[in-house]
Amino acid sequence: MSYEAEAIDVTARVDAEVDRATRAEVTAAEIIDELEDTLIEFRRDLHAHPELSWQEERTTEQIVARLREAGLEPVRLPETTGCYVDVGPAEAPIAAAFRGDIDALPIIETTGLEYASTTEGVAHSCGHDIHTTVMLGLAWTLQRLRPEARVRIIFQPAEEQFPGGAQEVVKHGVLEGVPKIFALHCDPKLTVGAIGTRIGPITSASDLVRVEVTGRGGHTSRPHLTEDVVGALGHIATSVPAVLARRIDARSGVSLVWGHIHAGNAANAIPSEGTLHGTMRILDADAWKEAGGVLSPVVQQAAAAYGVDVNLDHVRGVPPVVNDEACTGIVDRAAKRALGEDSLTLAEQSMGGEDFGWMTQEVPGSMFRLGTKTPGGESYDLHRGDYIPDERAIAVGVKVMAEVAQARLAAR
Repeated sequence: MSYEAEAIDVTARVDAEVDRATRAEVTAAEIIDELEDTLIEFRRDLHAHPELSWQEERTTEQIVARLREAGLEPVRLPETTGCYVDVGPAEAPIAAAFRGDIDALPIIETTGLEYASTTEGVAHSCGHDIHTTVMLGLAWTLQRLRPEARVRIIFQPAEEQFPGGAQEVVKHGVLEGVPKIFALHCDPKLTVGAIGTRIGPITSASDLVRVEVTGRGGHTSRPHLTEDVVGALGHIATSVPAVLARRIDARSGVSLVWGHIHAGNAANAIPSEGTLHGTMRILDADAWKEAGGVLSPVVQQAAAAYGVDVNLDHVRGVPPVVNDEACTGIVDRAAKRALGEDSLTLAEQSMGGEDFGWMTQEVPGSMFRLGTKTPGGESYDLHRGDYIPDERAIAVGVKVMAEVAQARLAAR
């Protein structure tokens, strides 16, 4: 080796040692504390400019811009909104993936905050602006730590719609090579600084159900000459949920609840058509797969006595999010390291749907609940226009996710 080449080699080795020493001296928690104000500022900008499912153009542009500013190379999802980014050497295997959803809801915000929604009738009332910001903070933090393995962070569109963005992520191969995947969801019942975990199903399957009934209408004084659409709809609405609870294992937690019923416009006229809309939720993944075959004959049987024609539109929504035991154990240990032994609580299984369930069908994963309630503060609920999360939850979420990422990177 020449003198020049040897000198270059020595310099490279010294630089590598200094780099490793620097990385050892700066902890993820210190980086996150330094970034917290910037992350809150980013979140408030998202909150003021919410976008509905499949329309998250500005949101995606903001995410991409901030990732590029950090020296990362995000990839837009094909033909839609959303993106993903890899942190770490491109040639390294993926140690884990992390997912945050980016869409808002068609809800009027009533918080009165100075950074409240500026988009009429649209608001971040489910905390997806928090989720997105946590994932951005995770990307920034890991980039500063310069891991030797690779982590993939997914900014998913359209969680609030059926079919949702998770299926697009799967379809486009974003989970290929991913061994484990993690996500979080705001929980306004948990105090900020608390984390809720659960092994097994943590959310419910959720499907849309639409029943259309048609028949010969007529005068209410002569119902015997009609096919009573209103009577049929009423019987379907009351009897089908009860029958389903007897036809499907009660331990599966099946729940069919109607949210909309419409037929006719006059008190003295039996209409010729009517509709019934609702959701069917099931806690068990296997029962969810079987429920469609049970629902149709139950609806038809309920309507049969009225002689009407029935069209059932059963739209598969999302499966339950099933938390893998090993992945949940990683989250538990990460939360204790990041927040302390008392930070963990057992999360309730929610009857809400979450399309992260499509991802946990492909890859072992875990979703945890992120406390957003201010200690001693007002209680809120998700999907309400007055929801105000405690913004300190952002740094909490990033710290837990960073610990999860470091555990997975160390395992490679």
